[in-house]
Amino acid sequence: MPSNSTIIEQDQLISQAMERDEPRLRNFIRKHVADSGDAEDILQEVFFELISAYRLMKPVEHVTAWLFRVARNRMIDLFRKNKPSSLNDPVASAEDGDTLLLEDLLPALDAGPEAAYARNLLLDALEEALEELPEGQREVFIAHELTGLSFKEISAETGLSVNTLLSRKHYAVLHLRRRLKSIYDDFAKE
Repeated sequence: MPSNSTIIEQDQLISQAMERDEPRLRNFIRKHVADSGDAEDILQEVFFELISAYRLMKPVEHVTAWLFRVARNRMIDLFRKNKPSSLNDPVASAEDGDTLLLEDLLPALDAGPEAAYARNLLLDALEEALEELPEGQREVFIAHELTGLSFKEISAETGLSVNTLLSRKHYAVLHLRRRLKSIYDDFAKE
């Protein structure tokens, strides 16, 4: 069991981190999570995880980067849990401000049963292919392509260089292309 002085020191470190990082973290989460209730829940979960880490005697070295990484992971969890109910829901924003819809990337909904089958097949294959990626590559791909973060934002959150992030995304894209090529070829034949 930690001593009283250790607990007091931990409390001070946690308090300093919360005071320093809470406004930026809240803004970051609200920028990417439309529902303010969900955004607040994520913020509370992030700070709860910070407190838990310290109480389990697993102090965090780079607290700010760690907080943003945990927040991003919680947002990804929320995105997975709340997959777009409609294919007209935005899945990302382009840098020019245009909204990218999943609908724009998939076969038309009203194109008949074959298109519906193709749509489901593509979504399932994409999900499987994403799960096959190493965690670092998957996180960068999802953060950049699905969450819409810039590489600069991802770098600020993770502490990784932009070049490292670009490399990870490059390898993720290569894997996804290889993995999904056979499906694309099958549909291109028809």
